Amino acid sequence: MSILKEGDKAPDFTGIIQDGSTISLNDFKGKKVILYFYPKDNTPGCTAESCNLNDSYSELTQKGFEVIGVSPDSEASHLKFIAKHNLKFNLIADNEHKILEAYNAWGLKKMYGREYMGVLRSTFIIDENGTIEKIIKKVKTKDHTNQIYSELEIK
Repeated sequence: MSILKEGDKAPDFTGIIQDGSTISLNDFKGKKVILYFYPKDNTPGCTAESCNLNDSYSELTQKGFEVIGVSPDSEASHLKFIAKHNLKFNLIADNEHKILEAYNAWGLKKMYGREYMGVLRSTFIIDENGTIEKIIKKVKTKDHTNQIYSELEIK
C-alpha cells in the first residue's frame, strides 16, 4: 500500500452509511469533500471532532464542502451517535477497514507501552476533481473546522 500525498488522486470508495444505504466518492464529483477518519463513536475526542464539524456544517456546505466521517463502528452505532448529537452528515461503517486502509488511516498505535492496530485519526480534503488537496494528520478535535480553514487558507 502506497502512502498518499497531497496532489494524489483520492482512492475511490463505496461504503455503507448509518441507514444501510451505500455512498461512494463518485457521488460527490464536483464537490469538495472533508473525509475524516476517527476511532470510535461516543468517545470524548471523536465526539468533540464530529460536533465541531457539525456546528459548522451549514457554513461548510455554503463553501461547497460535503462532510463524511469514517470509523470501524457499525451502522447501528453510527445511527445512535448521529441521533444523540444531531449530526447532519453521513458516517460510513468501515468494519472491514477497506476505506481506512486505502487512506492509510489504519495502522500501528501505541498506548501505555502496548502496540495494537487501530484508526489513525486524520482528515483528507478532496477537491471537486477527486484530488487530495490537503491531509491533516494532527487533528485538533475541538477546533477542527478552524484548523481546516487555516490549512486551506479560507477565511
